[in-house]
Amino acid sequence: MESRWLTGDGHAVRRIDWPTPENGAKGSILFLPGRGDFYEKYLETLDHWHGGGWRVTAADWRGQAASGRLGLDPVTGHIDDFATWVEDLATLWKHWTAETPGPHVLAGHSMGGHLVLRALAERQVDPAGVILSAPMLGFTASLLPDAVMHQAAKLMKALGDPRRPAWKWSEKPGEPPEARIHLLTHDAERYNDEIFWRQARPELVMGPGSWGWVERAYASMRLLATSGLLESIDTPVLILATDNDKLVGYKAIARAAERLRDVELVHFGIEAHHEILREADGVRGRALAACDTFLERLAEGARTA
Repeated sequence: MESRWLTGDGHAVRRIDWPTPENGAKGSILFLPGRGDFYEKYLETLDHWHGGGWRVTAADWRGQAASGRLGLDPVTGHIDDFATWVEDLATLWKHWTAETPGPHVLAGHSMGGHLVLRALAERQVDPAGVILSAPMLGFTASLLPDAVMHQAAKLMKALGDPRRPAWKWSEKPGEPPEARIHLLTHDAERYNDEIFWRQARPELVMGPGSWGWVERAYASMRLLATSGLLESIDTPVLILATDNDKLVGYKAIARAAERLRDVELVHFGIEAHHEILREADGVRGRALAACDTFLERLAEGARTA
């Protein structure tokens, strides 16, 4: 069922909910997609978790998918500060956990994974466990240290309207570049499913991020790098990541994993691109198996607590 929920300042954000399984739920999962994403891309995975006995919800981020726009045009993604999204997640978490059975699990892909981890580090959410798919903790395009790249992004942001696009998308606004599939997945059918949804629901289409988004992304990633922040997290965390990722930096993910107290890092190589949960069956099957084992451990822990 698709519906809308209201953020603390009244912004309407879209969500989708699977019902509680007939025989009762092992617990509940809240999934958040990445930058420029929409939850339609993950229906296959969300349905897999529901089929495994979980109550499942997914939601947009404000300003993305069918939850409005904050940039200068309909395809540029913008945010004033990542703290706004963290506050939104905290609000959703409070209401969602009150209406769904525990244990409660948070899952996020890419930017969604970043924001889930930040909300966890800042004690804005209290999940029984967290699943992160290719979390955005660094950019592969960052050729210099993040501190230097952040200063450059600050300069570019200040040179014009911060809502303007930071990179070129394609010759035709809203149409993805032909080579984009090679950044995301080896599975053409799953990639084409995204294209189907973009055509069926044009309001989902998003292209580049704004310079404001880029600068705030560096600021938020540097915040998570603060000594002692991730080290304070004792929540079980499962990370799915590939060193073949051309969008987010694997080294930054591996460094974060070393700082977390209770973590399992499932490492993929050349066989996987950025969207591990939308990869070819061999990769996706291994990723889902790791998720299922992790989720069962959380459910068993709740049963015996």
